[in-house]
Amino acid sequence: MTDEATRETAEDARGWRAATEAALYGPGGFYRRPEGPARHFRTSVHASRLFAEAVAELLCRVDEALGRPGTLDFVDMGAGRGELVTGVLAALPADVAPRVRAYAVELADRPPGLPDRITWLTELPRTVTGLLFANEWLDNVPVEVAEVDAAGVSRLVQVRRDGGELLGRAVSGAEAEWLARWWPLGGEPGLRAEIGLPRDQAWATAVTSLQRGLAVAVDYAHTVAARPPFGTLTGFREGRGTAPVPDGSCDITAHVALDACAALDPALRLPEALLCTQRDALRALGLIGARPPLTLASTHPTAYVRALSIAGEAAELTAPGGLGDFGWLLQPVGIENPLL
Repeated sequence: MTDEATRETAEDARGWRAATEAALYGPGGFYRRPEGPARHFRTSVHASRLFAEAVAELLCRVDEALGRPGTLDFVDMGAGRGELVTGVLAALPADVAPRVRAYAVELADRPPGLPDRITWLTELPRTVTGLLFANEWLDNVPVEVAEVDAAGVSRLVQVRRDGGELLGRAVSGAEAEWLARWWPLGGEPGLRAEIGLPRDQAWATAVTSLQRGLAVAVDYAHTVAARPPFGTLTGFREGRGTAPVPDGSCDITAHVALDACAALDPALRLPEALLCTQRDALRALGLIGARPPLTLASTHPTAYVRALSIAGEAAELTAPGGLGDFGWLLQPVGIENPLL
């Protein structure tokens, strides 16, 4: 490659955070497409209505912890096409549903046919009393990627629109401090990390929008004791994993350092956050997934088939090695944690 070609390649590249922001949320970006993300990947929301029912149960527990206020907020962060908020409203008991003020927060346009009672926003409401639920939101908050070079220096990775990468400047400042605390890379060339600082900040903003209630983040996650040595940045298109190319053709995602998100500013004086698996969280909300007794097959075959289907859906939501391993981060504000 000539010096001129090398210079043009470098000028065409930018950090993964800016590239992902444009590819996902810019004009014509992946998340602004009319078909929505459900065409490209399947979340717990799409796997079963049982997930929305469990979130509705959690909202009811928050309602009780708040003393059954006249208005109970439910905020669906990264709402996609409103599947979760719609399912939660449908699952609420009659004594709770009329008091719920529902918000869907999403950069894409409001989908047609969404119930009028759901307020569609592109940013958080200013004050929330109730439950803020962020299902697979933080993994799509764009972050920088760092890689250790041949000299053992951690550098920011630059990426072109076609997905080609090169190493940029050395990681410094707050980003270097975050790496040192939450994802120490060492000096072996090729090791990589996603710098989760923007996600920590996004989560802190979400939590501080709560006057009282509970904030929950659900996502692919890892902790400092077991960070993946080469990072987790990847893409999804048409239901399959693919190379993360920031041209708007695919989703770009990376697992979340939820333990870093949980470490909010002590000056906020919030109750301790809870980190657990989706399996444990859903079981605590009553989603057990036990197979129905075989005797039901002979006495009430239709009920048996229905119960067997429900058990299968619950098993998928709580499965080890699958959706059950998702991380749940629960941060109460002004109340006790209603999951305990």
